Amino acid sequence: MPTKERIKKAKHVLSLRQPDLRVALEEVTNTHNASAVVRTCDAAGIMYVEIISASGEPFPVNRAISTRAEKWLRFNYYSSTSECLKHLKDEGFTIAATHLGEEAVPYTSLDYTEPTVIVFGNESEGISEEALKLSDHIIKIPMVGMVQSLNLSVSVGIILYEAMKQRQDKGYYANSRLSSDEFQSFLNQWLKLPSQD
Repeated sequence: MPTKERIKKAKHVLSLRQPDLRVALEEVTNTHNASAVVRTCDAAGIMYVEIISASGEPFPVNRAISTRAEKWLRFNYYSSTSECLKHLKDEGFTIAATHLGEEAVPYTSLDYTEPTVIVFGNESEGISEEALKLSDHIIKIPMVGMVQSLNLSVSVGIILYEAMKQRQDKGYYANSRLSSDEFQSFLNQWLKLPSQD
């Protein structure tokens, strides 16, 4: 039986979740990076993470690195990039893909208060051509070093916290953005999970 304090904390955290701000991970296989991304998503109030994996392999989370943050997220799985992004477009989301090409604009130029999915590619190849074609915006994090590359989890953190700032400025964390059905469903699920937080 969950304590009053646990129920209160679960309700508070759920009231801060942003169901219309999502992260899509395309063919991410590095366990350390995947686990760190999960922690960042939870910290920034993400509720849904879209996982694209043609092989159907399980998302590679190391619980010691993630600190079990994956318990508090909902993962949606897709076998292809087109399946994922077309579905989300149909749901009314704007697709923003991270890429260092010349057409990319600074990540701070986007309005993350709109329903948005941010697509991140894998560690070695970045996002696919398919993701580029299906995206509404191509964004990048400006860099001035010799190596034009940031760790995946660092990139996710930088962009999500810009999105979080924009949403805080508009009061999006002041009232629950989950539907009443979603809220109750997640609350029931969370309160049944063993307490290790």
